[in-house]
Amino acid sequence: MVIRVAIVGVGNCASALVQGVEYYKDVDEGEIPGLMHVMFGNYHIKDIKFVTAFDVNKNKIGKDLAEAIFAEPNSCARFADVPYLDCEVLPGPILDGVAPHMFKPFRVYDEREVKPVDVVEVLRETKPDVLVNFLPVGSYEATRFYAKACLESGVAMVNCIPEFIASDEEWARKFEEKNLPIAGDDIKSQVGATIVHRALVDLLVKRGVKILSTYQLNIGGNTDFLNMTVEERLKTKRVSKTTAVTSLVAYDFPTRIGPSDYVPFLEDKKICYITIKGRKFGNQPIKIDLKLEVEDSPNSAGVVVDAIRATKIALDRGVGGPLISISAYGFKHPPVKVSDNEARHWVEEFIEGKRLR
Repeated sequence: MVIRVAIVGVGNCASALVQGVEYYKDVDEGEIPGLMHVMFGNYHIKDIKFVTAFDVNKNKIGKDLAEAIFAEPNSCARFADVPYLDCEVLPGPILDGVAPHMFKPFRVYDEREVKPVDVVEVLRETKPDVLVNFLPVGSYEATRFYAKACLESGVAMVNCIPEFIASDEEWARKFEEKNLPIAGDDIKSQVGATIVHRALVDLLVKRGVKILSTYQLNIGGNTDFLNMTVEERLKTKRVSKTTAVTSLVAYDFPTRIGPSDYVPFLEDKKICYITIKGRKFGNQPIKIDLKLEVEDSPNSAGVVVDAIRATKIALDRGVGGPLISISAYGFKHPPVKVSDNEARHWVEEFIEGKRLR
């Protein structure tokens, strides 16, 4: 049993995903070193096979995916030696996938010298089951271009960035009409800023604390953070991260959540500062200050491997449209927002076949 996967954007997150499939290929069912599911339904992580990839970096185009994931400016930790995959990285259209200030660090190809491939034709030829979107934050047009390509070529989609496709009624309907599953939007890391922030807020609310305000400041040194130094590209990111936290609370309170600075020497390390202020019994103050430090890209890959397998299960079952269960559990801006405990229960029911989506 094989899950054929296409990747859009061969950056750090793609590097972590590709390395992870190699790293865990021999893990047994009883061992879970960093995986939420060794087996997701009938699928092991080793069943993921990469069949095509698209990028705009001239240092990656034309190379095998196994080599391209380590090309500059990628800075993801190298935790697996990936063998030749027979998966060439092809030039995708640039569109708005690259902000003007990112052309140099992304080493974008010159359209006078290189022509982008026909994405729909490539997808039809390589026949992936699932396309994983790892485009940079702010890629409004590019994300919709690849979503349309999926619809035209009969490929399911996992949307890992904060461009709203699975959670948009019009796009959700398009995928449902084509009977193609889609999971999204904006991947929620395995143990990242959003999931930790949500856990703390959920705890306080359930323990009767009145939340007065909260903020989450994130800094990092990879190209994702460099890309997000332009506030214009952050609109949907802030919406996604903020609503992921505030959706757990029945009242409004002041918030500031999202990327706050780019620190080059941190490379793929992400540091998050969370502060929550509230009032507890007797109207007495409570304050939580927390610092979280992680390698950013492997943190996301730990969830993407499950999203891919969930999407393939939906394909096997002939289910199209937004996948409510894995989206609620693995993404910041899903079509339906519920608590993480309930979302995990939904995922287990989905795996068992008790829940359609």
